[in-house]
Amino acid sequence: MTGRLPGLSLKGRALKHLAAREHSRAELARKLAPHAESPEQLEQVLDELEQRGFLSAERFAQSVLHRKATRYGLARVKAELAQHRLPEHITQGALQQLRDTEFDRARAVWLRRFGEPPATPEDRARQSRFLAARGFDGDVIRRVLRGEPGTADDIGPDA
Repeated sequence: MTGRLPGLSLKGRALKHLAAREHSRAELARKLAPHAESPEQLEQVLDELEQRGFLSAERFAQSVLHRKATRYGLARVKAELAQHRLPEHITQGALQQLRDTEFDRARAVWLRRFGEPPATPEDRARQSRFLAARGFDGDVIRRVLRGEPGTADDIGPDA
């Protein structure tokens, strides 16, 4: 038992975590496990929270997209969602939303960081590594660095 939340029931702890932000079932189970009397008690609390709508895989996936999509590419967000062991149909639906905007998001990230095309092969490599580290696909990176137009053209370096 930790000193942070003394005397709080397992459900109370869960609701406190969920009040701060959305959690996946796996993440919440990991946080609550040290405080549960048994694995059965933990599963019962998680089942009840899901039934009552307090715990939702769909909302969690949308929360991850909302927090990460403006800064990271498909591969990075996919890895984040995979860590949480969400149902496949929820993960695929969330990722499809990202696929549709991958180029525009990569271009916006690139514009905020660099704002001008690479002048040397070294600059091109550095900019490419920057975007790749954020999970953007190689084809998308090449298109961004070639300066292909997209709907993100009006986003400036200060966006």
